[in-house]
Amino acid sequence: MVNSLIVLDVCCGPRGFWFSKKDGRVLFSDKRSEIIKMSYPSGNYTERIEPDIVANFTALPYKDNTFAVVVFDPPHIKRSGPYGRITKRYGFLSGEWREMLRLGFSECFRVLRPEGVLIFKWCEVQFSIREILALSPHTPLFGHQSGKRLDTHWVSFLKPNKRVHQTSQ
Repeated sequence: MVNSLIVLDVCCGPRGFWFSKKDGRVLFSDKRSEIIKMSYPSGNYTERIEPDIVANFTALPYKDNTFAVVVFDPPHIKRSGPYGRITKRYGFLSGEWREMLRLGFSECFRVLRPEGVLIFKWCEVQFSIREILALSPHTPLFGHQSGKRLDTHWVSFLKPNKRVHQTSQ
């Protein structure tokens, strides 16, 4: 199955930003598979987290240099209380989370083909993008801020080809 797919989403969660939640070019992966029931003032809501493959982004079960594009949208909130809607939906940071994100970047680049693209999404609610990008082994190529408060960042990386030297910032 993996050989026919060119895109890997390592933290798919409920596939919230995908135009097609069943895009045949994408392998959706997450460390959990569950159905979450939530209550809102407007009524009850069910969220489905149903990855194609259950896997943790810190130890991906794929061969090196497999995917042309990897999408990395890890949890961005450190849990400090009961599960809220956001942490139920997307997960949360805990324990040695900086090391977890460092390993996540490393794994994403490992399974990415040379000259492949890593798309990284981060919301600066609790931690700055600068602090998080410092955990990556590679320099970002470009990015974009979005959202009402411009606190969500979409950042693109290009995995270096060993024959081509990377330019530093």
